[in-house]
Formats: sequence, C-alpha cells, structure tokens
Amino acid sequence: MMDRAPPPLFLLLRRLDMLARTAFPAAGTALLMVLAAAPVGLPSAVPAVMLGCVFFWSMFRPAALPPPLCFLLGLLQDLLGFSPLGIGILTALLAHAAALRLRRHLVRQPFWRVWLAYGAFAAAAALLGYAMQALLGWRLPPWWAGVVQFLLCLGLYPLLAAVLTRAHRAMQRTEAL
Repeated sequence: MMDRAPPPLFLLLRRLDMLARTAFPAAGTALLMVLAAAPVGLPSAVPAVMLGCVFFWSMFRPAALPPPLCFLLGLLQDLLGFSPLGIGILTALLAHAAALRLRRHLVRQPFWRVWLAYGAFAAAAALLGYAMQALLGWRLPPWWAGVVQFLLCLGLYPLLAAVLTRAHRAMQRTEAL
C-alpha cells in the first residue's frame, strides 16, 4: 500500500504554525513594547520590556531573535521613548550578544542565578543609557532616571520570564509532536 501525501491544507497550516512560532519572540516583544508605551503617568517600562525580552529570547530561542530583529526592537524602543536614536539599538544588540555568549552557562541555572545575571545586564544597560544620554545631549541627565530604569528592569523580569517561559514551553511541546 502506498503512503499518501498529506493534503495541501494540512501542509499550509503546518507552515503557518511554524512561521507563527518563529515570529512570536520578535512580534510578541514589539507588541509588549507598544503596550508598555501607553501613557499612564509612570516611568516608561519600554526599555525594561525590551531588555527583558531580548535577554530571555536570546538565551532560550536565539534563532528566533537574530541581530537584525534586535536592531529593529532597539529602534522601536528609541522611537517609542523619544530618546536619541542609537541608545536602544546599541543596548539591544549588546544584550543579545552578551546573552548569547553566556547562554550555555545560564540555560541550566536556577532562576535566581539567571535573574542575578540579568540584573548585571540591566545595571550595565542603565549605565550605558545614562552615559549615551549625557554624551548625545551634552549635559548630565538626572541620575535617578538611570536608577529607576534599572529597578524597572530588575522588577519586571520575573513577570516577563514567567510569561515567556510558558510560551516557550508551549512552543517546545508543539515542536515535539
């Protein structure tokens, strides 16, 4: 008996599913950034969302978030935050590169160690953003803005990681079928 080829609709749905799983990290990050940009009278969480998502996806699904997409996410951060172009881009690319470099060591670690490593990235990103703001603006910005940004990054990461871990595991289960 000959094996039959799957129907074309099944193949189309399978390809669409694969495309959706591949696009989810970047598209989901962009959507979260746009939602975080809503004016609520609080400090902007856009950089914290971008940094947390780029760090997470670069560690757990690096093929789905290559450097060109990190560049675009950094550009989106700059545009949403009305900051000088380049700060978010450089931050996203450096976070991606650093997470990829430490990926082998961090993937198998407990959450608190990953969070600690992320805290170091967040501190470096806040310092880099502060220094670039000062350099590009030719004046020292308020120091507390960098501290608030660091605390937002550190405080939002557990929530982001919990949601993104569930999404990542769901994608893994689907791919295992």
